[in-house]
This record gives sequence, C-alpha cells and structure tokens, in this order.
Amino acid sequence: MTAYVLRRLGLMVPTLLGITLLSFALLQLVPGDPARLRFATAEQSGDVAPEAVERLRREYLLDAPLWKRYLHFLGPFDLSPRGARFAGGSGERTFGGLLALDLETELHRPHVRVADELGRRLAVTVPLALAALVVAYAVAVPIGVLSALRRRSLLARTSVLATFLLYSVPVFWAGMLLQLAFGQAGLGWLPALGLPEPGADSLLARVEHGLLPVLCLSIAPAAYLSRQMRAGMLEVLPADFLRAARARGLPERTVILKHALRNALIPIATLSASIVPALLGGSVVVETVFDLPGVGRYAYEGLQQRDVFVVMATTTLAAVTTCLGILLADLLCAALDPRLRHD
Repeated sequence: MTAYVLRRLGLMVPTLLGITLLSFALLQLVPGDPARLRFATAEQSGDVAPEAVERLRREYLLDAPLWKRYLHFLGPFDLSPRGARFAGGSGERTFGGLLALDLETELHRPHVRVADELGRRLAVTVPLALAALVVAYAVAVPIGVLSALRRRSLLARTSVLATFLLYSVPVFWAGMLLQLAFGQAGLGWLPALGLPEPGADSLLARVEHGLLPVLCLSIAPAAYLSRQMRAGMLEVLPADFLRAARARGLPERTVILKHALRNALIPIATLSASIVPALLGGSVVVETVFDLPGVGRYAYEGLQQRDVFVVMATTTLAAVTTCLGILLADLLCAALDPRLRHD
C-alpha cells in the first residue's frame, strides 16, 4: 500500500504541471489589461501617468513573453526585474514561484501576499466544505438505504422525488430562499450574511453564521449521493453472498449493515473524489450569496480584477484538492474491499 501511495503521489506532479500550464494559457485569453484595471479609477480622473502603468507591467512581467511569465509563476527562480541575476534581475530575490512556495503579491494590493490571504480565506472555506461533506453523507446514506430496502413504499417514492428536485435546484436560488426564510427578512432565526463580529467571535456565533451556508452547500451533494446510495443498495441486495449470510443464520440487521452496506458504500466512497472539489467550486456561489470571505469568493474577485497570481493560486489549490480527493477515494475503496488493496 505504501508503494502504491508513493506512486500515485509521483503521478500527481505531471498532472499538476499540465493543469497549471493549461490554466495559465487560458487565463491569457481573458479580455482586459490587469495593469489598466488597477489604475482604472485614477485613469478616469486623469491622475495616473502612463509610466506608472508601464512600470507595473515590467515589475510583474505583464509585458514579458508567455513562456517567461509561466516559468516565473512556476519557479523556483524569480525572473522579474528584482529577481535572479542570471535572468537579468537585480538579485534582490533569487527564488520565487510555486515551487519555492512563493505565490507573489496581489496586483491591486501589492502589500498583500497571495499565500497569506489564501491561508486566511481557507480558514473560512475549509470548515464550510468539511461540514457540508459530513452533512451530505450523514443525510444521503440513511435515505439511500431506507429507500432501497422499502423501494415500493411511500417513503421511497417520496425520497426519490425529493432528491431529484433538490438536485435540480440552483445553488444561488437555494441560498437566497434560505436567506428569505430564516434571515432577518423572514423568521429571523439565523444571520444570513457575513461572519461574526470580532467582539462576538464565539463558537456559537460561528455555528449560527455557518448553518445556512453549510445547508445550502450540502443540498445538491446530499441529493446526488442518496440516489447513488439507493442504486448501490439495489444492486447489492440480490447478491449471492447475502443469501449465504442469511443461510448461516445471521440476523437481518447484520446482513444489511455489515455485508450489504459495506459493499454498497464502495461507489459512494469513489464519488468523494468529485464531491470535495465540487464543494470548493460551489463555494464560489455560496460565499458570494452569503458574503463570506472564502477561497471561492477570492477566486471570483481575482478573475474580475484579472489578477493572474490570485487566479492561478486558487486554481492550483483546486487541482491539488482534486488529486488528493482521488487518492483518498482509492484508499477508502481499498479499505472497504480487500480485493482492491495494493501491496
């Protein structure tokens, strides 16, 4: 198993390089000049000199060839005018880029380092995504199992219809409905926007502010996983090994929970590889609707401002999360099914 994990980690390297290269190339096709966008307000009033725009382009290599800009982002050497001497820089900074764990500074806020801001926003997004993942599985597995065991009952038919409808609901619409229902405009039970005030930064306040975003973020995954759980159980229930377990005199509860459920969970565990990145992607909409300063909103703001360093940092983070999610799904499948284990 150790050799298998190391081999998979090694394969992530070319995968991530390919993703960053493709993302960087596609980002250059987005219309808009990042340097002019930074000075947009000043240009309208005529207070910015053209030399300032050109200086910004030179400093961040916005006027450099595409290959040089990508190598500067990738690292481990800084190719900017203040970078490594062998690349024509001043020698102030020799190392930089992704491989040097240096994600540069924001274009619109040069005093803010992207890595620091990304870490601060991860503290908002990661708890939301993990909580939504737990809620989705906690709701989906029981509903899927019960609807499969009682597939001709009213409960099963209602759950199938409900999950189909919930999966079809757009995330932004669900978020606004939750705000109208439970926010100040409705029942007033829960805060609908932002994070707790600094003076009220307690666990209870964080839970209250996170309930609606977590619920909104977990609706679609829970609906999808419950349908997959039901399909997996329906496929496993007629299997011969369950008949053999019943023939040995095992209680029906043990047959279902220990034998049927364990095998039906294999495809659900595999889906975790796509659910985790989907939660991070869905956080773009959820964090915008609920006014949360998370990674998804950071990526959206960076794309609006054409900040290549912010967009590439968030894209690389999403790619790493996806690769690790696939590896985690493989390990979960191997734990559930001994036939899939690797020596």
